[in-house]
Amino acid sequence: MSQQPFEHSLGFILNDVSRLLRTRFDQRARRYGLTRSQWRVLVHLVRAEGIIQSGLAEILEIERMTLGRLIDRLESAGWVERRSDAKDRRVRRLFLTAAARPTLDDMMQIVTDMHDEALSGLSSEELNRLMTSLTIIKGNLIEMTTNPDQEIKAPVAPIDMAAADD
Repeated sequence: MSQQPFEHSLGFILNDVSRLLRTRFDQRARRYGLTRSQWRVLVHLVRAEGIIQSGLAEILEIERMTLGRLIDRLESAGWVERRSDAKDRRVRRLFLTAAARPTLDDMMQIVTDMHDEALSGLSSEELNRLMTSLTIIKGNLIEMTTNPDQEIKAPVAPIDMAAADD
């Protein structure tokens, strides 16, 4: 079996695409004064408003102290507020402010436009096949990390990138 060039490995390609998407996002989001880390916090708050800080840190896979500093900055900017929990006054819940919502709409449009740019040139069928394939890969990886001692059910043949380029 021949060795594929490093640039054609799945991990390399996925990492490179992810890095380029992050770079493009940073370029477009700069005018709003938001960092990518702050944006991630806001997006997750849209999905889970009222979450406690430790729960959000776990979802974002960052330290609670790191998240605390991010929340402090977002709160100072008027984007996020901490509210006391009705049942436990030691607990503070996180909420978006009304001032954050219009900018979030703008940021979501940036993401949509950026994805459209990145996916240009793909037909609907190619896009569906890509998303289906990535979803299968994600499911395989979730299964492998959830059950690390379990054998892989059916090994996948390596992609012959040279044949794909013909």
